[in-house]
Amino acid sequence: MKNILLSIKEIINSGKKAALCIIIETKGSSPRKTGSKMIVFEDGSQEGTIGGGSLELKVIDDALEVITKGIPAKFSYELDDDLSMNCGGDAEVYIEPVLPQQQLFIFGSGHIGKALVRYAPDFGFAITIIDNREGLDKEFDQNKIRFLNIEYIEAAKEIEFTEQSFIVIVTPKHAYDEDVLAICAKKQFAYLGMIGSKNKVALARKRMLSENILTEEELDKVDMPIGIKFNAQTPEEIAISILAKLIDRKNRKNL
Repeated sequence: MKNILLSIKEIINSGKKAALCIIIETKGSSPRKTGSKMIVFEDGSQEGTIGGGSLELKVIDDALEVITKGIPAKFSYELDDDLSMNCGGDAEVYIEPVLPQQQLFIFGSGHIGKALVRYAPDFGFAITIIDNREGLDKEFDQNKIRFLNIEYIEAAKEIEFTEQSFIVIVTPKHAYDEDVLAICAKKQFAYLGMIGSKNKVALARKRMLSENILTEEELDKVDMPIGIKFNAQTPEEIAISILAKLIDRKNRKNL
């Protein structure tokens, strides 16, 4: 098995889900000893082994459950009584989910977008920022984020969002916001939010319904006005409001 840390890093960057399984204690006879490791992927395939046989098959089943729940757990196995393994003995296995970084797409690199870029990486978000204005890419560390200097509408159409994607719409113009929203709301996402006052949001909602751009059901999935509701005023405070909502939605997905 190649370096376990390298494998985990590759999984996190791949967008796939997996679980790390480690034998943390054994008693009596067991196929592998304490410290043996195995990675189980969400399709049931594996990398490495903790000894094969019934134990490994049961650990794979439990690992798939851990991946689904997103919560680490410790499991105890009686190899003789529970798994009918002739070697006998007991084993405890710690299983921890290895989940991909949440992909955060920010449409607009104005004051709020920039503040969000500063804060969001510390909370497990991998950031792509989209802005059609020239020269703004130089304001960001390209080793830490991906900057797409293309038209908002083009990006909204071309990016393949998934159920793990978080989308924040904070462009410099209301028209851009609504056009991007109209496209993104038809795609997969974990979270979609658009900035705007209550009046702006109400007018946008009314127009999209009357012109059959989006349905009531699609609009109800959008967080607008964006963010946790508190008296945020500065761009930094608004960014914190948005980030709080992103964290809340991210953690709820793992409950």
